[in-house]
This record gives sequence, structure tokens and C-alpha cells, in this order.
Amino acid sequence: MVSAFIERWCPETHTFHMPFGECIVTLQDMAFQLGLLVDGNTDSGCLVEFEIFIEGGRPSWEWFQELFGELPPPNKVKQMTVYFTWFHERFRVLPADATEDTVCICARTYIMMLLSTQLFGDKSANRVHIWWLSFVANLDDMGSYIWGTATLAWLYRCMCRVKLSSYHLLSFRWAAYLPPNDRKEQRFIHYRVALDRLSARDARKH
Repeated sequence: MVSAFIERWCPETHTFHMPFGECIVTLQDMAFQLGLLVDGNTDSGCLVEFEIFIEGGRPSWEWFQELFGELPPPNKVKQMTVYFTWFHERFRVLPADATEDTVCICARTYIMMLLSTQLFGDKSANRVHIWWLSFVANLDDMGSYIWGTATLAWLYRCMCRVKLSSYHLLSFRWAAYLPPNDRKEQRFIHYRVALDRLSARDARKH
């Protein structure tokens, strides 16, 4: 289904070209569908200035150990990311006698996983980037950031990147066609036809 929508994505306007007109994901969708703030403190700093915590500021992994009480083993780390499984195995269950520090660590874990795998997911789908450390360091401020705006911007960015890469994939398939070995192509065609038949009235129902 996502592939069928990607096919209709227009990077120039950030809209889906539908049979009944242009369709777009808005800030209102972020607020009402996901319950995320769209007006408040900006939350882009960690993405553009994270290198200061590596080169000119506090060593990133030293900071990580301070916030989570320990470091993941080397086989659970890849560059500046930690495998989701380590967080899940290590902090999945909150002990009955948990201290306030332990509760904060578990809260940071949940937020880091939520940000990396749900709101700002990437193609790895199984790793958590540590550039979120600057936000989970102070849990009291988490609710003041405009996560809705950032999530929408990230969605637009990912849609554009996938759309542009699909052009190259299409060229490759024309050059050396490889027949599909499963039912993915059939499902894709099914969703494409469903979108082709979608009317403005149908869209309003959903």
C-alpha cells in the first residue's frame, strides 16, 4: 500500500496526486491523529549539532552511560546506533522495587525507541540512534517540543528520497527485468487499482 502511495507522491509539491485532486498529510493530522504538538520549542538541534557531543563536547558514549547506567556490548552497537534488541532485553520490565533513577532510565529507553522506530524511523528498522540523548537527558522538557512538525518534515523527506530512488529502480528493472518470486507485485497492483478508483466522496469517508 505504501508503495502505491509513493507512486503518486510529487516531491515538488509534497502532495499525493489522486484521481480527484491533490492530497496531503498536514500538521493538523499530526495533532489530531498522533496527538503531537505542532507549536512549541524546536527540536532540530540534535540532528544538526550532534557532532559537538562527539568532538567538542562531552563524549557521546560517556553521556550515554551516564543516562542509562551502562553501555551496550560491542556486538549491539553499529556506528552511532544501538540495536533495538538490547534496549528491549535490558529495560523491558520495570522492577517492582525500582528507584526513581531506574524509572527515568526506562522512560528514556521507551522514548528513544519510540522516536527512532515510530516517529523518525529509517530503513534499518531495528536500531536506535543516540542523537536523541540531548532530549531524553531532561525528561521534564520532552512534552514542550514540536514533535508533530518534526515528524511531518521527516515524513516528507523520506517520501521524497524513496520517490527519487524509485526512479533509479524503475530504470534498472527495464534494463534487466527480474520476474517477482512472490505476491508482492499482485498486492501492489491491487492497491494501485484501488487508488485509481478512489473518489473524493470515498476519501471523505476515511
